[in-house]
Amino acid sequence: MIKHYPYKNLGYANHGWLKAKHHFSFANYYNPTRMSFGKLRVINDDWIAPGKGFPAHPHQNMEIISFIRSGSVTHQDNVGNKGVTKAGEVQVMSAGTGIVHAEYNLSAEPLTLYQIWIETNKKNVQPRWETKTFRKQAENKLTLLASGYIEDKNQALFINQEARIFGGKLAKGTIVEHNITHQAYILASNGMFKIEECTGSSKSVTMNKGDGLEVTLSNSIVISAATDCEVIIIDTVA
Repeated sequence: MIKHYPYKNLGYANHGWLKAKHHFSFANYYNPTRMSFGKLRVINDDWIAPGKGFPAHPHQNMEIISFIRSGSVTHQDNVGNKGVTKAGEVQVMSAGTGIVHAEYNLSAEPLTLYQIWIETNKKNVQPRWETKTFRKQAENKLTLLASGYIEDKNQALFINQEARIFGGKLAKGTIVEHNITHQAYILASNGMFKIEECTGSSKSVTMNKGDGLEVTLSNSIVISAATDCEVIIIDTVA
């Protein structure tokens, strides 16, 4: 079963330096029907002005994944991590027992990113931060970006949850069949593509930039790229 959430219907906040679309209830945006999707708690589609960002603030017992769409973000935390994550790269922070971090756009161009928060399956772990570069060019498949499964440790960033996050750029005309382990939330980071579930109903939805989509009770989907596009799939337990 698939359920489409068009970009125009998402929660919205405009703080001047920060413009955000919220797929789930967050901060001043509250929708009792959109609190989470299984263990997936937050997806924020953020635009951050040059020289601006989030000052030091705390988190605890949450897996926070940042998918950088354009520009770059500078991370610094109170356990000694500091680094820059650029477009096409992903950073993961396990808040664990507690971490205080700041995220700033110190470049001369706007920063766009997805903030993805997933509830942890291991409480009070040692806080950690990692970043990894993935391919930037369009191909005919999606890359595994983050995973909580031991068999994926050499190819993806680690997160403390039974989840996998895939992403990448697909060239126009590409058709990809993607298997789903649990349930999935799909993001249209850029471009336009069609999602079709591989069930008897064969229901399909056209996704445009910024849209979200829930997939439940389906073992696989087919993605058809109507234009050059960028797709993110978050597959996690309910």
